Amino acid sequence: GQPIHCLDMRFLGSAMRMPHVQGGFAEHLVCRAKNAVPLATGSDPTAGAFAEPLAVTLHAVAQAPVYGSRVLIMGAGPIGTLLVLAARFAGAREVVVTDVQDRPLQYAAKIGADRTINVATHAEAMDGYAANKGYFDVVFEAAGQGGTVASALPVIKPRGTLVAVGQGATAELSMSVIVTKEIQVKGSFRFDTEFALAVDLIGSGRIDVAPLLSNTLPLAEARKAFELASDKSQSM
Repeated sequence: GQPIHCLDMRFLGSAMRMPHVQGGFAEHLVCRAKNAVPLATGSDPTAGAFAEPLAVTLHAVAQAPVYGSRVLIMGAGPIGTLLVLAARFAGAREVVVTDVQDRPLQYAAKIGADRTINVATHAEAMDGYAANKGYFDVVFEAAGQGGTVASALPVIKPRGTLVAVGQGATAELSMSVIVTKEIQVKGSFRFDTEFALAVDLIGSGRIDVAPLLSNTLPLAEARKAFELASDKSQSM
């Protein structure tokens, strides 16, 4: 009943098995029909590239009561930026995004963030959100940094929710703050039915990912594409 947590999972591009399952870096790919979710006729095929990360964010917003909430997204990489769109779709009343680079924050602002804050240069801008036991109902940690997770606690309102989406970090959290403010701490991993929803939302235009498309390169220039994607002065 929980496909996300299957112990014998197999999917295109999976690194769970040895040898790894081949992914989709090819002009043509043969797959089973049940593994294909068609984009709406007439849709921009490049927009379909956002379906997988958008599905991750749609799963994440389902872990917290986002509707009508003030939301903070910490980290403006691809997942964090798409969380802006997912949070808006889920009915967030306000969305604030933080990062340590200006370029990713520009993308977040472009797609609807109410405010963006570079915490590397303007850390003091967060101080006001910590007043009166916190400001945000929901915080999404999408940077995968232990320090970021810990810094989320002061700005969450009592009985608010912290959703950890970023991976790879070890965080030291104040249990007294979590207990006394009754904060719910949740994790969000991968997606399931949200992938088909992401494809539908993109194909129907209900979620517009076009402003996030920074470059389109041919397959022969794949190395350059990865270099561009890694350069945070040019991309998310």
